[in-house]
Amino acid sequence: MLQSLAGSSCGRLVERHRSAWCFGLLVLGYLLYLVFGAVVFSSVELPYEDLLRQELRKLKRRFLEQHECLSEAQLERFLGRVLEASNYGVSALGNASGSWNWDFTSALFFASTVLSTTGYGHTVPLSDGGKAFCIIYSIIGIPFTLLFLTAVVQRVTIHVTRRPVLYVHLRWGFSKQLVALVHAVLLGVATVSCFFFIPAAVFSVLEDDWNFLESFYFCFISLSTIGLGDYVPGEGYNQKFRELYKLGITCYLLLGLVAMLVVLETFCELHELKKFRKMFYVKKDKDEDQVHIMEHDQLSFSSITDQAAGGKEDQKPDEPFVGPEPPVHADGPPQR
Repeated sequence: MLQSLAGSSCGRLVERHRSAWCFGLLVLGYLLYLVFGAVVFSSVELPYEDLLRQELRKLKRRFLEQHECLSEAQLERFLGRVLEASNYGVSALGNASGSWNWDFTSALFFASTVLSTTGYGHTVPLSDGGKAFCIIYSIIGIPFTLLFLTAVVQRVTIHVTRRPVLYVHLRWGFSKQLVALVHAVLLGVATVSCFFFIPAAVFSVLEDDWNFLESFYFCFISLSTIGLGDYVPGEGYNQKFRELYKLGITCYLLLGLVAMLVVLETFCELHELKKFRKMFYVKKDKDEDQVHIMEHDQLSFSSITDQAAGGKEDQKPDEPFVGPEPPVHADGPPQR
């Protein structure tokens, strides 16, 4: 008896706070996913980092042995300056001296990466004025970019997702949820093909040092706005038509970002995902719902009265199909 009462009370308690329990599990799952990623990255990349450090120590020791007139402190200062310049996008190599980082097309590419929050980090402002302008430019430009992308994605989604799904649903009578799911999968496959596989094949041909995996990696890192900056196209010293190439990459990034957002919006509109997301949201209180209902009723009543008032004002005596209202008598029907 007591066990059944305790079980029912616990069940009611869990059901009452179901959203909080789901949110707690979501937070726990996210933290575990972070730890899982850290463990995998550390176990995979740490041996390669150790090998690279050993190789650099050997090269440095061999260089100092071959150049006895050069001290280790002088070499350290030289390497530090070279690395500092490299962090600003300026290479000390002789074959890279002909490419500039701040011509118009490169600056346009940099502006697109800033506004889209991709931020490769291969080129950064050198001067204090450039850094200050980058802050102001980003404060205004990033919300402007979000507004622009939202408007574009909303219009594209209507023509690419909602109308085709509704047309198939009404034309052949299939379930709307099934049509939306199949359409989302097909749209995702088409987007991955057009903005990942095909560009990756193109980049693997145009970039001398990239294979297909590295090119696909660049496409994913760029269109997901992660922007690690370890692979940036058009930075080779022998790159042909570099300005046109940079302009094409800028257009590709903007179109690809719109396509990715359209796919995400399409999947977010699926009924199954909507139900799944609601598990982690806070439910509205009844008082809040009543306030919304009262506001809705007030708005509806005011709109009806406004329409009625507007209709009376629109009925003018000189219109051909509107005549004066017949008089109404209390003792009988209206006289004609």
